[in-house]
Amino acid sequence: MNKQDKKYANYLSILHEELVPAMGCTEPIAIAYAAAMARKVLGELPERVEIEASDNIIKNVKSVVVPNTGNLKGIKAAAVAGIVAGDADKILEVISKVDDAGKKAIAEFIETKEVNIYPSKSDLIFDIVVNVFSGELSASVQISNYHTNIVSITKNGEIVLSNITCDEEVNILQKTDRSIMTVKDIIDFADSVEIDEVKAVLQRQIDYNMAIAEEGIKDDWGANIGSVLLKTYGNDVKIRAKAMAAAGSDARMSGCELPVVIVSGSGNQGLTASVPVIEFAKELKVDQEALYRALIVSNLVTIHQKTGIGRLSAYCGAISAGVGAGAGIAWLHGGKFEEIAHTIVNALAIVSGIICDGAKPSCAGKIASAVDAGILGFYMYENGQQFYGGDGIIQKGVENTIKNVGRLGSIGMRETDKEIIKIMLDR
Repeated sequence: MNKQDKKYANYLSILHEELVPAMGCTEPIAIAYAAAMARKVLGELPERVEIEASDNIIKNVKSVVVPNTGNLKGIKAAAVAGIVAGDADKILEVISKVDDAGKKAIAEFIETKEVNIYPSKSDLIFDIVVNVFSGELSASVQISNYHTNIVSITKNGEIVLSNITCDEEVNILQKTDRSIMTVKDIIDFADSVEIDEVKAVLQRQIDYNMAIAEEGIKDDWGANIGSVLLKTYGNDVKIRAKAMAAAGSDARMSGCELPVVIVSGSGNQGLTASVPVIEFAKELKVDQEALYRALIVSNLVTIHQKTGIGRLSAYCGAISAGVGAGAGIAWLHGGKFEEIAHTIVNALAIVSGIICDGAKPSCAGKIASAVDAGILGFYMYENGQQFYGGDGIIQKGVENTIKNVGRLGSIGMRETDKEIIKIMLDR
């Protein structure tokens, strides 16, 4: 791809927009970010807090430990952490610097102040509103559609910031257009990009995500899926790739205070898209530049799939990332468009339809299954095997299959999503 090509600049922007650090599961961290911003606008510690959250936010925050809170879970813990000890300027690392005094203050606020949680008044899938009050003073911050997208700020009833509309279409246009993405162009970009333009962001992904993966293996976190895999099946790279990604998820779902570089707004997807590719790169003894290019393939293939599905869905995002990892692994083995396209289609045929029932330890098991499908998808093609158009939701041509999965995740699973939420909230 020529550097003067508009698509080159687009892909570069997408990587820099998506591969950002976050500490903790990104939905509670988005709540903490909105809450920290609301407290900043208010100008003092509030006496009363009201949080409005869409069902998908409630689903993804309910069961996950919020880091730096003393193992507290849920919306209330996330919001209070942001209010009491957050730094809004750090965005998705808003509660990364909380000392023991801060943790104590969080617990005291929860015990002594009024904090109420309500369903969102909007029909948006991703919607958070934090209202804070102190005497006659008030402030409100709304985040919609993606984790850092502040669409409204008010102070004492007066509008401080407004994006006019919260429509998904409008807000997506604030970021680089993802509709131009194709697997063929992704591979072209990965093969031709000047490495110095992506080196820093990719090296940060490697450093951060491997650090938390290693922590997940070393200590007791969540369901210890990574350790179970290694103890049961051995240390072969195909096992290690799954185990390390799962271990990173187990650690972050259980409140580990190490940051992760996210993909498509998700730390679990960031881990799944990167750690297996890094493990295969070590095994194959490729140079650092080859690893960077393989990570570009994996990250962008993940983002491409998620564009049609949306940020939050009943479709497990780890599946998209596991398929992306399979594409990156195929690239490391010398695969070009044909090999990578078949890897993607094969993997999607195997695991599409695994549900998202919120952030919690079982995400690690789903990550292991997703990575396994990505690896199997590649080895199937290498052994002359493939799934064909007409096999279920698979359609001839990788872009057609990705489009079908987007339709499944964004439209087909809407009712599934509603039932999942009803089950989780015992409605």
